[in-house]
Amino acid sequence: MKILSIIKGMGFKDELTGVGNQEFPPEFGVVQDADRLDAIGAIGIARCFTFGGNRNRVLHDPAIQPRLDLSKEHYMKKEEQTTVNHFHEKLLKLKDLMKTKAGLRRAEKRHKVMEEFLKQFYAEWDGKA
Repeated sequence: MKILSIIKGMGFKDELTGVGNQEFPPEFGVVQDADRLDAIGAIGIARCFTFGGNRNRVLHDPAIQPRLDLSKEHYMKKEEQTTVNHFHEKLLKLKDLMKTKAGLRRAEKRHKVMEEFLKQFYAEWDGKA
């Protein structure tokens, strides 16, 4: 039952509804943090663009703004979005959702990698780098 409760409650979309804020065993935080760490940093950037390419998503379109205040229903909608928007809609939020001190330490480093990547990406996109 403990394993099932960890699996059931660890998704990002569940955090949007408050399910992720319930009391869970310590193992929950370890598993969820590990899953989220895989989604951020250099590997996370690569995974994001691989996923976006697989789904034929537009790389970036300044006219399509990221959805910042998402409900679970809005997050799950398959409306047109860009790969770069996924950083703002989810990936850059994961650092602040870490459950363990060790996870947070690692997330802070990986978060900076993503911020630096986006800074460079936007500079190149805008022809300034």
